Amino acid sequence: MATSEPENEKTQKKPYLKALPLRTPDDVEVIKHELKSGNIIILRVTPLAKKSVEDVKKAVNELYEFTKSIGGDIARLGEERVVLVPNSIKIWREKTVTPKEKAPTAA
Repeated sequence: MATSEPENEKTQKKPYLKALPLRTPDDVEVIKHELKSGNIIILRVTPLAKKSVEDVKKAVNELYEFTKSIGGDIARLGEERVVLVPNSIKIWREKTVTPKEKAPTAA
């Protein structure tokens, strides 16, 4: 007797982690589609930034609004990358230490 996967695993589509470049403002629609499909996107903005920093700002603002509208999350990864995740995933953000608090130590 052959064993099979549980029914919900067969029908449940697993998300992908995709690294995509932002080359033109038109790429925003592709990124929105990927995010709506449940995929995680690491977006490299450098290709468009070399052409127009203003277009990068517009594209990232549009993606920010879209990501928030679907309950997803978005965060910067350094100077060149942005990560976008669907509503099933949240991005961990380290709490910043204020000058009055002690920084955690390994000891």
